[in-house]
Amino acid sequence: MQPLILPYHGKTPKIDDAAFIAPGAVVVGDVEIGPDASVWYGCVLRGDAGAIRIGARSNVQDGTVIHMDDGGTPTLIGEDVLIGHKVMLHGCTIEDRGFVGMSATVLDGAVVKSGGLVAANAFVTPGKTVSAGELWAGSPAKMIRELREGEDKWAELGAAHYVETGKKHIAALNAAGHGA
Repeated sequence: MQPLILPYHGKTPKIDDAAFIAPGAVVVGDVEIGPDASVWYGCVLRGDAGAIRIGARSNVQDGTVIHMDDGGTPTLIGEDVLIGHKVMLHGCTIEDRGFVGMSATVLDGAVVKSGGLVAANAFVTPGKTVSAGELWAGSPAKMIRELREGEDKWAELGAAHYVETGKKHIAALNAAGHGA
């Protein structure tokens, strides 16, 4: 089983050879995925209404959906970003070393700055900015505290872990005759 990678209206996803796209992931249209990035099982990256960009070593964990409105703000994910399981990203920007926890939602025009952290299940409303060194939580999300020492490194550490985990999954899929 391979990922489903489809062109849409003349735009074909551009995926670096060193990226891992898991079987069962769907990548459509105007999507670019950088080196050592990973898109995990059951993710949908639908670049039919605009651009999706994922930087080097960033990971998009299982069940995440990424999209935007027609002609709206693109969804931009920087380098060394950690995106948890079942996240919804819609027309937003997650800067380098940003972190979005499991089942969180980040909506149109919102920005998670480098070193910002969105907690699990948080709902970041349109246009909000999660600044560096801040932890946002709740629905709607708001800043609940400044990050403690070392918490701002979680995304970078998690991204490095997922680069290695992606390589292990590629090897396991190849060994099982499923080629990633």
